[in-house]
Parts: sequence; structure tokens; C-alpha cells
Amino acid sequence: MTTTATWDDLVSTALLGTDRRPDHTPLTLLDEAAVQTVRQRAGLRPATAAAPPERAEDDPRHPLPPAARQRLALLLTDRSSGTGARRGTAPDLLELLPQWLATANAYGYAPPPELLPALLDAARGRTDLRPPALTFAGPRARWLARLNPDWKFALRATPGAGAALPAPEESEQVQLRWEEGLFAERVALLASIRAHDPAAARTLLAGTWGTERAEDRLMFLDSLRTGLGDADEPFLEQALTDRSKNVRATAAELLSALPRSALAARMADRALTCVALDRAEGAIVVEAPHECDAGMERDGIVAKPPAGRGERAWWLGQLVEAAPLGRWPDRFGGRGPKEIVALPVADDWRGELHAAWCRAAVRQRDIAWSRALLGAPTASDAAGPGAVSLAERAKLLAALPGAERADWVAEFIAAHGLSEAFQLLGVCGTPWARPLGRSVVDALNIARDAGSYPWSFSGVMGLAERCLDPEEVVRLDGLTAAVEEPEGSAPGAGGYWTEAFQRLASTLRLRRSMRDELAPP
Repeated sequence: MTTTATWDDLVSTALLGTDRRPDHTPLTLLDEAAVQTVRQRAGLRPATAAAPPERAEDDPRHPLPPAARQRLALLLTDRSSGTGARRGTAPDLLELLPQWLATANAYGYAPPPELLPALLDAARGRTDLRPPALTFAGPRARWLARLNPDWKFALRATPGAGAALPAPEESEQVQLRWEEGLFAERVALLASIRAHDPAAARTLLAGTWGTERAEDRLMFLDSLRTGLGDADEPFLEQALTDRSKNVRATAAELLSALPRSALAARMADRALTCVALDRAEGAIVVEAPHECDAGMERDGIVAKPPAGRGERAWWLGQLVEAAPLGRWPDRFGGRGPKEIVALPVADDWRGELHAAWCRAAVRQRDIAWSRALLGAPTASDAAGPGAVSLAERAKLLAALPGAERADWVAEFIAAHGLSEAFQLLGVCGTPWARPLGRSVVDALNIARDAGSYPWSFSGVMGLAERCLDPEEVVRLDGLTAAVEEPEGSAPGAGGYWTEAFQRLASTLRLRRSMRDELAPP
């Protein structure tokens, strides 16, 4: 067959239709296209071969046990997550991947090279997977990321990955990289120096502070959270006069976290003039600020309140939040946090005052004040004596030791059920302590027997699948059998509860197997 039509001619004919081009029929058009394709391929001139990539860095960690390697392959091939409501009794494998990675990282295993692409694909789609996945993937993740733009997040997640950072003691190289490096390299360098020698990092930053861009100053200033101490106060006080509003706010926040700082003392002096004890009435009285002066604004008080908030209440809350909690006992006649929180507050200021103390306890990670503001888990007021919301209560819980936190939530669930416990469970360490796990299972069983709407508990059931101690599976044997639906329950609820408990049991068995497979020989 001979043809003189170009490829563009053939494309034009296909778009217009062969009925408008009498010199072609559909078959001849396809034949000529095939001929042109062969000509193009045969006539392609060989290009110069690209240089092969450099060899990937060796990973000195121990390889996975064979059973664990097979398990990882199964976890990475599961794609059931994110497809909507999940029913059935099979475990959700991809949801167990973070737990598997955490255990593998704890043992210091290296990944099978052939599974790295699938692991990076999974981390690409789920940002929560990236930190443990990249830790597990090791240096070869960065090597692969330089070859595939789909995985470039691996380079962003490890600033300076393209070049090794100088050691903190290599002062000349550190100074050179700080002055000439890319922004990501400078951030990584400052974080590395700060973790090794906080004073050296602060000196490095102070040397170029006046020439940095505002957005860069903000990022660099945030690095001082690591190893924050009293020695950082002079530098942070200077940053209170920065041209950038965000830099000033961050400096004020960091200074308020230093109880002995001058800013914390100024904030406490202001707050204590607003809050006092009326000894005759035995109640706290509040006189909120009447203005936000220049000194308050310099110390980080935001003058304009959000919509719906009164100015004076807004200013009061910020002052109390920034004041060191250790100053309040003397103000209230030597009373401790629990006694102070129990005092009545006049003129409806209780909510504002207690909410500010809650934020202060969270910021300062004060265990005694957190306990006082949480109150007893069995109290009828589920919001607690000081917490204004369950979210606030969850933050207070995070300040408590792990065992105490789990016991508190277990008692809360026993008293109030699961309807308000989801956020509280989220701050408990995993696997859940045995009393907490049993409290959750008992509450789920009570909800089923009461004919409760089962889909309302799907979030807690999902947490239980990931957080219950696998050894608790023996307590589920009596809950996996089908039961009669209580009168008045939602249609299909019994079947849903049965499937949910069966899935919980199978997931716990799978997690136990995963744990055993990863255990070193």
C-alpha cells in the first residue's frame, strides 16, 4: 500500500468523518494510520542514553521476617478504605497500616525494596501515613523520590535531603550553610542545631534576624519551641517589637510559656487586678479590663474580638490564659487549684474565667490545674467544672499521665456512655489500658442491648478496632453471635451490631498476628 497523506491529514479526516473525504473509507483510513505509525516508529533516531542514576544509599537495618514481609504486601494491596460505609466482617487492612509501620519502626526493620513503590503510593494518598512510612522507607525513599515526581513529598518531608547537613560542631560549615543554603536546608539546619545546642541555634538566628523576610522569621522563630528556656527570653522580648504581627504574636506565646519571664509577670499582674476573692461573700469577683492599651498589645493581646464576643471578656480571657497558674493560689488565700475552681464566680463570669484557665492549663501543661478543671468523671455535668466543651476536656486530659488519663475516661464512659466519649478516647494511649478497653466493650454491648441506633457508634467501633488490646478478643466471643433485635430498635440494627462485633474480633486477631510476625526471632 502506498500513501502520501501525512499524520495530520489522517487526524483531520478522522475528526471530520470519512463521509466528507471521498478519498477515504473507514478501513483505508485505519490502514493508512497503521502504516504511518510503523513509519514513525521505524524512522525514530536513537537518542543519547541518559546517564544511569547514582546507586541508592545502603540501608543498614535488619530485613523484615518473611511472614511480616508478606503481611506488608497484603496491607499495601488493600484499597477498601475511603469507599464509603464499610460493612461485613473483614478487617480494614489499610487502616491497620499505620500501626504496622509504628511497630516495624520500633524494631528498626528495613523495608523490602520491591514494596517501596507501593508504600510511597500509599503515603502519597494519605498525609497521616507519611511520617511513619518515610521513617520505615529510609534513605531509598529519597532516592526514589528524585526519580519520580509523584513521590516528591518524600523530599519535602526531609528538608535538606538532597545534601547532608554539617554536624553542629562544624562551625565554619554551619555558618556557610546558614548564609548560603536554600530555605528548606536552613530550616533543617536550625532545627538540628537547636536540638543539639539551643544557645548556638539562637546565636545563629540572631546573627541574620534583621535581614530575614517576615515569613522566614516566623518559621525560624517557631523552631525555638524545641528546648525553650529562660535563656531565650531576651531574644523573644526583642521579637515583641518586630514589624510582623504574626512574629510578635508567636514571640508573646513563647514568652507566656516561660513562667519566670517578664512578659508572664506583666500578664499575671494585669490578670490579678481583674480577678479577686470577695471574702465576705466567699466568691470570685471579676472586673474585666476597660481598655486594651499599647502595652497589652505589645505583649500579644489582640485588641479586636471575634464576631459575637464582647471586648472586655475577650481581653480578660487573653490575660488570664497568659498568666502563670502558679500566681493564683496566693491571690486566693493559699487555696489550691481544686479549691479555686470550686469557688462560685459572681455576675456570670464563671464560663469566661474557667475557659481561660483551661487554655492556660493546656498551654502550661499543668497537671494539678488540669485535674481540677476536669473534675470527677462521674459528675452529672458532662462538661466538667471548668471545661466549656468536650474538645477542651480532651486537651486537659492530654496533660495527665497516660494511666491516669485512661482510668479517667474509663470512669467517664461507665457513667455517661459512649455518646460523648469519642474525642476523649482519641487522646488515650494505645493499645488502650485494660480497664478502658473493657469499659468501651461493655458500653457497646449495653448500647446494642438497648436497641440503640448502631450507626451512631461506628466511630467508636472503628477506634476500638485500632486501639483495643488484641488480648481482649477473648471477651468478644459472647458478642459475635446473632441476637434478636429488641422491640423498637432500628430495622437491621441487630445484623449491623453482629457484623460490627465480628469485624472487631477478626481485626483484633489480625493485629495479634501482625504483632507476633514482627517480633524479632
